[in-house]
Amino acid sequence: MAIRRLFLIRHGETEGESSIRYFGSTDVDLSAEGRDQMAAVAAGLTGVPADLYLASTLRRSWRAAELLSCGRPVRLERDLREIDFGRWEGLTREEIEARDPALFADWQSGAAGFDYPGGEARAAFQERVGRAIDTALAAPGHTSVAVLHKGVIREIVRHLTGETLEADRPALGEKLALTRRPDGSWGIGQRSSNPPGLDEAAA
Repeated sequence: MAIRRLFLIRHGETEGESSIRYFGSTDVDLSAEGRDQMAAVAAGLTGVPADLYLASTLRRSWRAAELLSCGRPVRLERDLREIDFGRWEGLTREEIEARDPALFADWQSGAAGFDYPGGEARAAFQERVGRAIDTALAAPGHTSVAVLHKGVIREIVRHLTGETLEADRPALGEKLALTRRPDGSWGIGQRSSNPPGLDEAAA
């Protein structure tokens, strides 16, 4: 049977501070604070019988997944890496607004057809993330733990459930639980019978 429960976890803080800077394709590593955040997440996942651990090929993702998997294999998916922010890579929100005020306004307003200047087209990003997560969730098992990036998690939630997360979610180290319903659709939260420990871990 294909995966029926998906935990989506955003990696922790990074060198260069992903909490305030837009690192997409830039391959920054977890900071000491980020490793501590992942240790706290790991404590909350104790007893969860995960069949598949997923991460992108960027270090902040797969290193965080390694900390959660406790030595179990982690499947790396290149198509689950964060979007390339182009010339905005590594900048803060304030720096982006000062450098490109008109594009910043389009971005914030959700203008149709907006793409990051010099970066990856959002349509291409959505296509590759959707393709990658659909393939991964077709794997046999019950539960998958995916340790990924903010934009990727937001797109997975939109792709699977049709819902849009609040703009500030997920925070670094935040954990979301998605459940596949009997009809094959996905929803956020606890909506099916779970193996021991699963509900407690998702709380």
